[in-house]
Amino acid sequence: MTQPGPSRVATRWAVRIIPCFIVAAFAFAKYAVIAHLCVDYLYRQHHERGLAVALIVLYFVFFLLALAAYVRTVYTTQTNPGLVPWSERRQRVHNERKALPHKEREDLESQSWSTPDLSPDSPGLESFYTKTMFICEPDGRPRWCSLCWSWKPDRSHHSSELGRCVRKMDHLCPWVGGMVSETSFNFFAQFTYWVSMYLAVCVATAGYCLHKQIQASDPLDWRVVVILALSGLFGLFAFGMSMTSTRYIVENITNIDVFKRRAVHYIAIRVPRGTPSTASYQTVTFPLPGPPGTEPHSPANGFTPSSRDRQAVRTFAIVKTEPGENPFDLGYWRNFKAVMGNNIFEWLLPIEHSPCCNHDSPESFYEFGSLIEELKERHGLPQGHRRRHSRADEVEMVERRPSRD
Repeated sequence: MTQPGPSRVATRWAVRIIPCFIVAAFAFAKYAVIAHLCVDYLYRQHHERGLAVALIVLYFVFFLLALAAYVRTVYTTQTNPGLVPWSERRQRVHNERKALPHKEREDLESQSWSTPDLSPDSPGLESFYTKTMFICEPDGRPRWCSLCWSWKPDRSHHSSELGRCVRKMDHLCPWVGGMVSETSFNFFAQFTYWVSMYLAVCVATAGYCLHKQIQASDPLDWRVVVILALSGLFGLFAFGMSMTSTRYIVENITNIDVFKRRAVHYIAIRVPRGTPSTASYQTVTFPLPGPPGTEPHSPANGFTPSSRDRQAVRTFAIVKTEPGENPFDLGYWRNFKAVMGNNIFEWLLPIEHSPCCNHDSPESFYEFGSLIEELKERHGLPQGHRRRHSRADEVEMVERRPSRD
């Protein structure tokens, strides 16, 4: 069995240790800034009571906000990191492997890679073609994860650290002890904002006290120097993270998107059933054909479509974006609300998960932006699809028509 590399082991230890370091840093800052500088130095020694009280109030306001966002981020990364469920087959193999003694797990581990499931009745495939559009491969099938043995929803990526696919994965953050993804990115952004303000208060307090000590020719207090240096260093780092988070939010991107900024997306867009392929786009009809030699959606050679497949036959056109185009860009304001929420309380406090975590829309896993309409015009797609009323629908409409008697 392949052992984790040195870099991965180091990352795992960093993820476990750094949150403890942050807690210790908060504790030291609370003692040095509040007890020593504000109370002892400003309030008691120099009698600047108004300034001391104001700094204490600001300190605790930003400290509590940063602490709440941090705790919520850590809790979410540990309990709900946004994992894509494994396929039933992959979960079964995983459970069997866990039940074996450690030395006997090598065989199952070596079988953890799987080619795409080409069965038209592949588990989970219907969750894609029952949508109006989804990210796909050039042949129209959804993206496949060969390690999770399952279809990958839009904007999900496989994490080598977690060994799972993660929805809207951003990065593995040692500062919060886990994977930042769609379920925690808004909390993480709030933490970076509030901790930047918190550290700014620490810098201002330590800087003012240092200035007074220099003016009075007093011996320099090592605690003032330490607080000023650490707060300034981590303040710049936190401010940089907050600005980066803001950019990602308003542009509706992640770290993965930045690394693949010139990536090309293939998008399956639903068109009227039976739409043929053209020179501008290919079409694919779901449910997919059965074994070789069978006709799509018809029993032949022993292949019988499931009842689920017989209920939905849909045609999709496969269109391609230009390098760097972001199909999920909704505009700055809508991008912001998709991540941070719909009201000021959600923007400032770690209350709810991002609205983009809701994937129940019949349109798509994540809302697509105006680029979709541009792609439709660019490739000459038919204008939408219309639901055809069946004979049963017409009978029901007649029965519901009010009587004129």
